[in-house]
Amino acid sequence: MKDIARRAGVSQSAVSFALNGRPGVSDDTRDRVRAVAEELGWRPSTAARALSGEGVATVGFVLARPAETLGVDSFFLQLVSGIQEVLAERHLGLLFQVVEDVEDECAVYRRWWAEHRVDGVLVVDPRTDDPRTGVLDELGLPGVVIGGAPDERHPELSTVWADDAGAMAAVVDELYALGHRRIVHIAGLPGLAHTERRIRTLRAEAERRGLTGVESVTTDYSDAEGAAVTRRVLESSAPPTALIYDNDVMALAGVAAATELGRSVPGDVSVVAWEDSALCRMVKPWLSALSRDSVEFGRTAARELTALLDGGPARTVRVPVPRLIVRDSTGAASRRDVRLGAEFSLRTHE
Repeated sequence: MKDIARRAGVSQSAVSFALNGRPGVSDDTRDRVRAVAEELGWRPSTAARALSGEGVATVGFVLARPAETLGVDSFFLQLVSGIQEVLAERHLGLLFQVVEDVEDECAVYRRWWAEHRVDGVLVVDPRTDDPRTGVLDELGLPGVVIGGAPDERHPELSTVWADDAGAMAAVVDELYALGHRRIVHIAGLPGLAHTERRIRTLRAEAERRGLTGVESVTTDYSDAEGAAVTRRVLESSAPPTALIYDNDVMALAGVAAATELGRSVPGDVSVVAWEDSALCRMVKPWLSALSRDSVEFGRTAARELTALLDGGPARTVRVPVPRLIVRDSTGAASRRDVRLGAEFSLRTHE
């Protein structure tokens, strides 16, 4: 500040007023001080800004997932791209950390709050019984929950969510119309709110149609577990004729596992991936998939958080329902499979 004051020919207090946007100096003086500061490469100290209550221009993002699954997860890569695009426009930094579990995540929030490290946080993978929202309420830390259904218990937090139930219903409609009666959903991590919504919807759709050969199996989203579960269900006494995977990586691994077992896609088993990506078009056959604009999902979440930081009210924002794109990996169930499905359902009801 001494260097800027000397170069601009003003007092240090005038420099402080000008750089912090406070009244007390003329517009000409403010412009001159800022020009000199730019020439000297001056940037505000985040530590000093935190101590003065002005914020640190940083947003926090903690992910409680196995680190080895992140490098191939197209959804999170695109989500973060959208988040970063909006934050960059506002000159906000993104502080990212991977932890073992939700308890560790809560501890990170408490530490960041105590150390004035972030102005707000983006929360992903909401749980059915989530302790993180209570911690954020307690700390008074602004936050946006990404992927959670509206929650009136935490009115100070914004929510950005997609209709997973509607998307799952659309997939079941398509597979049922193709004659599939034995469907296995190879799901993601248990306990996640969106995983549970998808499982509940699949169960409800099966009950509505009288289907008993339908189930969900949870995994860690990895290709290894996707392939292992695929082998297990295809080698069962009543193998499914259709498989729904909760991400593109597991779907690709599932196609490879089915091929190794001598099953053709879609001749013997149809495959649908939840997340559409370039990977779905780099395998033969191309994968039918649920498509959504994950980058825009990230932009929306970041905009809602910056609105909170600007003093706006908490809101609930619903993004468009993922759209099913039908490609070569889904086809009609064989007449034999349809007949076996009906017989299996009849035996189960008896």
